[in-house]
Amino acid sequence: MNKKPSKKPNNPNFSSGPCAKHPGFTLDALKDAPLGRSHRSVLGKSKLQESIEKTKEILGVPKDYLVGIVPASDTGAIEMAMWNLLGERGIDVIHFDAFGKSWATDIIKELKLENVREFSADYGKLPDITNIECNNDIVFTWNGTTSGVKIPDADFISDKREGLAICDATSAVFAMDIPWKKLDVITFSWQKVLGGEAGHGMLIMSPRAVKRLESYSPKWPIPKIFQMKKDGKIAKEIFEGSTINTPSMLCNEDYLDALRWSESIGGLPGLIKRSMDNFKMVESFVKKHPWIDFLAIDPVIRSNTSVCLTIDLPTERRKKMLKLMEEEKAAYDINSYKTAPEGIRIWCGATVEKQDVEMMLLWLEWAYNEVN
Repeated sequence: MNKKPSKKPNNPNFSSGPCAKHPGFTLDALKDAPLGRSHRSVLGKSKLQESIEKTKEILGVPKDYLVGIVPASDTGAIEMAMWNLLGERGIDVIHFDAFGKSWATDIIKELKLENVREFSADYGKLPDITNIECNNDIVFTWNGTTSGVKIPDADFISDKREGLAICDATSAVFAMDIPWKKLDVITFSWQKVLGGEAGHGMLIMSPRAVKRLESYSPKWPIPKIFQMKKDGKIAKEIFEGSTINTPSMLCNEDYLDALRWSESIGGLPGLIKRSMDNFKMVESFVKKHPWIDFLAIDPVIRSNTSVCLTIDLPTERRKKMLKLMEEEKAAYDINSYKTAPEGIRIWCGATVEKQDVEMMLLWLEWAYNEVN
């Protein structure tokens, strides 16, 4: 007899974006949001500036890097960087998941740049990036949210590079050590590791990126939503709390609440530890069960946030298993990404509790045996 587990996760939200709210979250935490006030008022701007400053402090962003809030989540931030900065020199674009491939597609088919080299790999693998050209710009994702693969280090980026290193780090920031000095543009969204609300992106720029912005103008027109320059100089106000378009002050308050929670658990080291503890729980489960495995075979490149797994089940039984998990309120939204190989994807970021991962895995074993 396949006995059901006696306990369920307190929070069965294991989606890889938007991700689970932090433990202890309540709507009461948003009561100080300046609703109905202009985001350009002294109060509104100070709230946005507080988000920027706390982000820099918790992440340890270098003091000479700029941090700004921009529209359209991580997608808006990375597109903003590409539209403004690319085209001055050749480009090496690295992709090993759906979103990295999207950035490559936009570079080649939308911006129509020709001097582009692609370094690509199938889901679960990392391409050979030993031949990256330091004179080229580099565009890549640090962590493949849809593939469960991360870049383990930044050794492939030369300290003597002439080009810019532009990194989509949306499911890595706040859960992995980011080598800031190796990167010139870093983007992420609130909705990933800190479980914030969607629609807002963060754009981080090094002095080298600012210099490129001010010394180079692309051949294509820049839509207003992407414009970062005024009279040939960077619009510094974007990085001081004055956003390009109207932000949600409610979402910003939610992000501030998540940042304060981050501070309460020890800042970045605490966040990374929580994510790694969750990942190790899954890793231990996989070692004990032959019917489940990591999509990324190489342990060095396995993501500790968006953990992608393969399951030894035909399609219909796998779908039935996932349906059972949802009906039992044991796990929501753990299906693999639509273009990724069939399997499951478990978010193990810092806002997820280790005991919830433990409970969810017991239910996963039950559901697997149930459909068999």
